[in-house]
Amino acid sequence: MNSQTQKITLEGEAGVIEALRDEPEGVSRGVAIVAHPHPLFGGTMDNKVVQTLARAFVQCGWTVVRFNFRGVGASAGEHDAGAGEARDFLRVVEQVAPVGPLAIAGFSFGSFVASHALAELHAYRVIEKVAFIGTAAQRFTVAPVAPGLHDKTLVVHGEQDDTVSLASVMDWARPQSLPVTVVPGGGHFFHGQLPLLKNLVVRHLQG
Repeated sequence: MNSQTQKITLEGEAGVIEALRDEPEGVSRGVAIVAHPHPLFGGTMDNKVVQTLARAFVQCGWTVVRFNFRGVGASAGEHDAGAGEARDFLRVVEQVAPVGPLAIAGFSFGSFVASHALAELHAYRVIEKVAFIGTAAQRFTVAPVAPGLHDKTLVVHGEQDDTVSLASVMDWARPQSLPVTVVPGGGHFFHGQLPLLKNLVVRHLQG
């Protein structure tokens, strides 16, 4: 992604986890873990929305770690429909951010996975920021966001997302009274609108 990107190898439940770490200029504010979209539909840590999230966090002074889910790229194991992926997410946190400020982010299936990791982490870690983009609420049971994290959470969805309907995300968010930022005309992958998406995330991180 940039000259500061490092390839790192972590250990997951199913074996090796392939990951990338991006460092900001100067002193890091903490570590942000970013989860990628559905691996059975081509999702990897190099997805453009995932890279956009990483750039936003790095710009705001965060160290970013994104990783390939089991069975993707050089990561060992097989797809586990989100359960094993959430446990791997927690293993990544243990290895790259055992203490200190922590942020959680995900795109599509990655938001679903991250939501379940977040629900567990919130019990014993302070979470500074959360960003869920194109949250996969249509086909998966996304965990609710704890009320104490609402002010720290950004949920962004495209108005014309034909992969995950906006209605399904609103149905998930409504019982929680969790605000959703809707990008007018936006599709699932935010084609032509990635700079806008990045600016929304940066604004949230700086807020």
